Amino acid sequence: MRRSGQVCGIGIGLRLELAEELLERRPPEIRWLEVHPENYIRRGGRFRTTLRRALDSWPVVTHALTMGFASAVPFDAAYVRELGAFLRDVGTPWHSDHMCFASVDGLFAHDLLPVPFHEESLRTIRQRMSEARDALGIELAFENVSYYASSEASDLSEVDFTVALLEDPDARMLLDVNNVYVNSRNFGFDPRAWIDRIPPEKVVQIHIAGHHVRPDGFRIDTHAEDVCDEVYALLDHTLERVGPRPVLLERDGNYPTLDELLVQVRRLTDIYDRATAAHAAVREERARSAHETLARDGQS
Repeated sequence: MRRSGQVCGIGIGLRLELAEELLERRPPEIRWLEVHPENYIRRGGRFRTTLRRALDSWPVVTHALTMGFASAVPFDAAYVRELGAFLRDVGTPWHSDHMCFASVDGLFAHDLLPVPFHEESLRTIRQRMSEARDALGIELAFENVSYYASSEASDLSEVDFTVALLEDPDARMLLDVNNVYVNSRNFGFDPRAWIDRIPPEKVVQIHIAGHHVRPDGFRIDTHAEDVCDEVYALLDHTLERVGPRPVLLERDGNYPTLDELLVQVRRLTDIYDRATAAHAAVREERARSAHETLARDGQS
């Protein structure tokens, strides 16, 4: 099933609601796809057939929903073995899950539950990521999540907690720009300053999505609305800061037509291409300056 290929530019999630038209048309604007392994492990039929067809045209990256790197107990060994086989099967360059927990005493909440931002949580996430990395044999990235209440147990800010996690030499991040924006509006911080704290070399992938705004202004991360202008602008800032990284447009409900989705993909591509050109210009200027310095040194 495996297909090799560079993951760059703009991708979307492979969702059955859009899959048939997507696979029929195979629009070139979409450069790669993201899948949730939970939709395919121990499952055949249409899900597996759709994935095999998708791999004929696109690289695929995996993103999980149920492990949760803040789990208080070690991951189920049988599931991890099945997950590892699936990751190898699709040839994903890295695998990601969330900076959260999703179950308690074996019961799944079917939600991404945030952790208190303190030292014990840091130790737990580091340990679980190390265990998963060793078992899966692949680069892992954690995703920052939206949360809707602050824990009284926290003694760090979210960004301080995130930066501390990234101090681990093996740690990588899937930076969700929409989640940063949602949290910034709900809790009153500067999202650009938050993103500026993240070490650029640690970011392997970016998520962007739409969210719901309640009448009272509180924001809920739904992936069921179009991306708002403020999140597009924050993505522009993010790519300027970290450089061109693969960007996924998430859509998990209230699905538009494929043509409507492609309008957003093209807007994201424009932002991505500007960032790529800007970073190429910076590299060229640095190379030119280094060459001139060496030339001057050689003449002295």
